[in-house]
Amino acid sequence: MFERLHHVLLAIPPGGEDDARAFYRDVLGMTELEKPEELRTRGGCWFRSGGWEVHLGVEKEFVPARKAHPGVLVKDLDGLAARLGTHGRPVDWDGGFPGHRRLYSFDGHGNRLEFLEPITG
Repeated sequence: MFERLHHVLLAIPPGGEDDARAFYRDVLGMTELEKPEELRTRGGCWFRSGGWEVHLGVEKEFVPARKAHPGVLVKDLDGLAARLGTHGRPVDWDGGFPGHRRLYSFDGHGNRLEFLEPITG
């Protein structure tokens, strides 16, 4: 019945698009997608890279997702950790997910993100 995940939506505060771009585009290196014309008036922005897409939607009474999070598989977790550190982003390593190395970080609005790399060999 289900094919794959299309996107994850995280909230940002009104006017938070530039901070979102600074993280998702400039730090993570994701490609910004052009929103459909009928959705542009709502604000926010969308990004895609590899197999994941994140939509940042404006929420008037914004509260960051501190526990809920997307879990994203990556090929070079150490490289991502270095990139996050170079940009002053927090990196919290957590060894509690069997079969994977993982870390948590937060976007510019305080939304939690989980990045995982399978342990091979």
